[in-house]
Amino acid sequence: MNATIRKIEDAQIIRKNVPFKVGDTVKVSLRIKEGEKERIQVYEGLVIGIQGGGGKLKFTVRKISYGVGVEKTFYYNSPMIKDVKVTRSGKVRRGKLFYLRGKLNKKAARIQEGKKILVHSEGTAETVSAANVEAAPAEPAEAPKAEAPKPEASGEKAKTEKA
Repeated sequence: MNATIRKIEDAQIIRKNVPFKVGDTVKVSLRIKEGEKERIQVYEGLVIGIQGGGGKLKFTVRKISYGVGVEKTFYYNSPMIKDVKVTRSGKVRRGKLFYLRGKLNKKAARIQEGKKILVHSEGTAETVSAANVEAAPAEPAEAPKAEAPKPEASGEKAKTEKA
């Protein structure tokens, strides 16, 4: 690709990192204009494919609406998209999940839940695993404070004295 075209496309990128992957269930908040008014409509579904990259990145979301499969393709850097939130992370072994189009019953179309993802407010995503939690540095130890006697212990002494 030509260097000048790449510079122009890079200048148009609104969101740099993609906090979701194929197999994740996402909520896409869309800006809808009706006359002079503008409202937000949420489209929730499963990401079945991601195409392209950079400013041309687009993703396809599939949902079942009243028993009918509905797919919608969004450009990730479109100004009409307000926000994309991951509600559930999925564990898949394919790059495109087009096989879900033929599966209408729930069991055949079920996707295993993957690792949990924490999405920060600025759009960065982190994967949380048990190894990361255990390896976290412990907080510095403070000087031990004098502890007051526990009320349970004094209650037990009072019971034994009465008996």
